[in-house]
Amino acid sequence: MADTTYIGAINDALASAMRRDPAVRIVGEDVAEGGPFGATKGLAAEFGERVRDTPISESSIMGIGAGMALAGLRPVVEIMFIDFITLALDQLANQAAKARYMSGGQLRCPLVVRTSVGAGTRSGAQHSQSLEAWLLHVPGLSVVMPATAADAGGLLLSALRADDPVVVVENKELYFRKEPRVDLAPVPIGAAAVRRPGRDVTCVATSRTVHEALAAADELARDGTEVEVIDPRTLHPLDLDTIVGSVRRTHRCVVAHEAVRQGGFGAEVAALVQEHAFDALDAPVARLGAPYAPVPVSPPLEDAYLVRAPAIAAAVRSLVA
Repeated sequence: MADTTYIGAINDALASAMRRDPAVRIVGEDVAEGGPFGATKGLAAEFGERVRDTPISESSIMGIGAGMALAGLRPVVEIMFIDFITLALDQLANQAAKARYMSGGQLRCPLVVRTSVGAGTRSGAQHSQSLEAWLLHVPGLSVVMPATAADAGGLLLSALRADDPVVVVENKELYFRKEPRVDLAPVPIGAAAVRRPGRDVTCVATSRTVHEALAAADELARDGTEVEVIDPRTLHPLDLDTIVGSVRRTHRCVVAHEAVRQGGFGAEVAALVQEHAFDALDAPVARLGAPYAPVPVSPPLEDAYLVRAPAIAAAVRSLVA
């Protein structure tokens, strides 16, 4: 079976959606040339002016996308790095996310925003942050965070069929990771995936950290500890039933993500688990995230900054002990 990559699945999903629906448009910096990572490579040649380059102005790009969506199109806005979504939050959080509510349901805003997060690529403190928790605080936005090529393509397909804004948070370190090719199909928004079953500890991990959790689970299995790895895939809406059901079986929970630990998605999961499964817990929920510091530019410091498999394994051992 041929291999594919995370970025290849995104490209395939965009092409498939544009062939299926003439209302799909792509706008962003350098998208007609393929973008910085190749997600839109070849699309301008096939779809012409439906793929539009923009000036370097994230506020304008998001405003154009919101306007196109409100006018009946299905735009895909590319914000190269989530660090720069700060410049477009007015249009995203105050306009697109609130359009349906403030119109009493008369308006819809089928806007898809693609952006990238993640350290480990030596991109510096202004191009490496994981700010997905900011977006979770905005009612009206769905936030998806694929960890595999199949989910990168499948969640994007589902986002392109939604009638309200969806932010697809991709990870730069996963873009060129090879995986077996699977048939491209929509992945439901709001459904978690159990990446590995286990009986002793539940590990809820997101994006790149899913693969670190799986590596940690492999190591721990050799010692007789079985870790159940859950990939939420969608941060909002969150599949809480799958997470709570797992914790009720394993009685322990570790949450791991790449974002700064303070105020991160893991804090929300920890609070929800203790709210809905407190009586089942044999230990407090453990949270793993980045230190409360900017992403270092020094390669050794950046490597130490990231949550990797050894840290997850150590947290699991501490809970089991």
